[in-house]
Amino acid sequence: MIKRFIIVFLIFIPSLSFSQNKDIELLRFINSSDTRGDRFFKFASNSNNEVILGVPVTMGIMSLIKGDDKMFTNACQMVAADAINLGFTMALKYSINRKRPFETYPDVVKKSDGGGLSFPSGHTSGAFATATTLSLQYPKWYVIVPSYLWAGTVGYSRMHLGVHYPSDVAGGILVGAGSAFLSFKVNKWLNNYSFLKHEHNKKRI
Repeated sequence: MIKRFIIVFLIFIPSLSFSQNKDIELLRFINSSDTRGDRFFKFASNSNNEVILGVPVTMGIMSLIKGDDKMFTNACQMVAADAINLGFTMALKYSINRKRPFETYPDVVKKSDGGGLSFPSGHTSGAFATATTLSLQYPKWYVIVPSYLWAGTVGYSRMHLGVHYPSDVAGGILVGAGSAFLSFKVNKWLNNYSFLKHEHNKKRI
């Protein structure tokens, strides 16, 4: 299971450019009738919403307890990144209108709940929006490594469970990370703008 996990992620990102045949071939390699790892990957997949909601809520509560304005701002920025990500993800889903792999290929084993449209993977985009936001806010290895390890596991789990193509997951990575980066840059620009405006007003006084 671990070997399969590593092999897939070494060739994973270029999957957006795969033909449909290559996409389904890789999915079949990951998703099989073998039940080893099913419970772990179901747990990883199901952890997605709890982490996406729990991290900013926890940061917000801790910031109020500690009186930490920066942490509170970071929590708000993470919520903004999640909102941007959700908007882009849903817009792409309804624009591309791709069916789930188990709906098109009867041999794909559906091992978990998964409905609606397929591209991009919402679980993956949400996980990578959270992981990227945390990594930009706290650029330390002990934040970055576990954040992306968790997000990558969520993405892999969606293929292992048969509910997304590899290209769906690759698309989710790009959308999630891009949304987080956009939110981070906009927040930085707003902070700089507020600072410059404050300094300008001080000089006028």
